[in-house]
Amino acid sequence: MIYLKLFISYLKIGFFGFGGGYAMLSLIQNEVVVQNGWLTNAEFADIVAISQMTPGPIAINSATYVGYTVAGFWGSVVATASVCLPALTLMILITRFFLRLHNNIYVKGAIAGMKPVVIGMIGAAVLLLLFPSDGGGFGDIWSWLLFAVALYASYKKANPIKLIILSAIAGIAIYYLPTMM
Repeated sequence: MIYLKLFISYLKIGFFGFGGGYAMLSLIQNEVVVQNGWLTNAEFADIVAISQMTPGPIAINSATYVGYTVAGFWGSVVATASVCLPALTLMILITRFFLRLHNNIYVKGAIAGMKPVVIGMIGAAVLLLLFPSDGGGFGDIWSWLLFAVALYASYKKANPIKLIILSAIAGIAIYYLPTMM
């Protein structure tokens, strides 16, 4: 039963998540945290952070991690496959017809109409991660400080691999080591 729920949830995300992974985050958060209660907002924020650091699209990575957290190995397979299925199907259909229809006024209008929606969905994802309803996410001063330092270092063109490694070390020092004492 859990595999079917994962499949349906991520199939919906795959069909309605236009604009890439960041635009999908609000849909994923709604399905995973609000609708099904599989994770808390804090756990979801952790999965998003891990998904951003690993290679590949964030939506697929988060589907893999959520599926694994909810139902183990086969849960990750089901969630990942179902989030990819709509895009694969649509791309096969679109590539067949796009070259013939790319100058069509209706196609141009549909693409132009999707742009502001995608920006709004990305904004919603940012707000959900910054101000979740259960108090998780980026709620403490250390998170904001790490964010500011990473943003500044990115602006100064710091090596992203070193930045990720240093951020991980800082996160362990700030959040994990104090729980060990």
